[in-house]
Amino acid sequence: MTRILFALGLTLVVASCGVDGEPVRPSLNAGIGVSSSGVHAGGSVGLSKGPLSVSLGL
Repeated sequence: MTRILFALGLTLVVASCGVDGEPVRPSLNAGIGVSSSGVHAGGSVGLSKGPLSVSLGL
C-alpha cells in the first residue's frame, strides 16, 4: 500500500512541476452574494493544461 501511495505522490509531483511538459495550473474561485432572499456562498475549483480546462463549481 505504501508503494502505491509513494508512486501516486511521485506522479503528482512530476506532473505539477512541468518535467513532462507544461505544468498543470490549478484555479480556485469563491464568492459571496447578498440578495433579498438571503446570503449565499459559491465557488469552483479547476485544473487547466494547455487548451484543456476542467472545472467543478458549487
